[in-house]
Amino acid sequence: MSQRRELTEFERGEIIGLWKGGHSERNIGEILGHPKSTIHDTITRYKNSGQITASSRSGRPLKLTERNVRQLVRTLKEDRQQSLEEMTKKFSESLSISVSSNTIKRTLHSEGFFGRAGKRKPFVSEANRKKRLEWCRERRDWDDEWNFIIWSDESRFMIFQNDAHHWVWRKPHEKYDVDCLIPTVKSGNQGVMVWGCFAKDKIGPLIQVSGSINASVYMGILENTFLPFYNSLENNSQYIFQDDNAPVHRARTVKQWKEDNSIIDFPWPAQSPDLNPIEHLWDVLERRVREHKPHPKNIEELMVILEEEWNKIEPEILTNLVESLPRRVQAVLDSHGNPTRY
Repeated sequence: MSQRRELTEFERGEIIGLWKGGHSERNIGEILGHPKSTIHDTITRYKNSGQITASSRSGRPLKLTERNVRQLVRTLKEDRQQSLEEMTKKFSESLSISVSSNTIKRTLHSEGFFGRAGKRKPFVSEANRKKRLEWCRERRDWDDEWNFIIWSDESRFMIFQNDAHHWVWRKPHEKYDVDCLIPTVKSGNQGVMVWGCFAKDKIGPLIQVSGSINASVYMGILENTFLPFYNSLENNSQYIFQDDNAPVHRARTVKQWKEDNSIIDFPWPAQSPDLNPIEHLWDVLERRVREHKPHPKNIEELMVILEEEWNKIEPEILTNLVESLPRRVQAVLDSHGNPTRY
């Protein structure tokens, strides 16, 4: 049922004028197009009070003015993660008026803003935003070049993971806007640290890394794990090796090892996990470990399941991930170097 509109003072005057002219309530309704109950209430109110103005009443006030709404949207954009109660208090204090949380929520919804779980993305500094942008501009026309990169990374897997959501106020199309993202930080929780790599048509090894990783440990990984995989690739001299800018990856002794073994480094922009397709392999691996029955009860069982599920990853997944690189590069260009949906 549609909500009945309140009559204007002029419309109420028309009703009273016709009534005084001898028209019946039914006839007035037919002439003016108002419901019979509205005609009857208006005439009764005039008989009792002699007035045609609407009675003052309590209840929900009229909607906020356009200026109020603009101020509310500015208040929201100052902090996308503030709660409804915090926003209501801040907005009311800024205008010295009393507004309920329901009015604030209803107004925000009418403007297209809804509370949603914020997407977690690593923070990107301004300097690195520019470097990401330049890196992608240089490779925006790459095609087959992506097929000859070995992608690598370290990742930590936990037996128990915190899935708590952080909520933000946003419009549907603002999902990946910078101020609607939840920056991620490195976790100090204990778990299994692994190193892995892959190429477009072949999954690489996955090994557990115990303790902290320094240059010596990393060279051991390259010597004993990466190099045998590299040598197993057909036409391996065409491949270049990707690792991120972690200090141990760029240590002088590591660089020398790569030179001695004819390993070509792939220049990499900092804070760019969305450009590294192995990040999605970690996601695939984590989902499969979660679905594995029985669930791991300790670190040793977790590592066994990680290796088992890693080696079962289908070649089609690897190919699709590498073929996503042109889209990833374009996404960074479109976002002007900011984090993307990848």
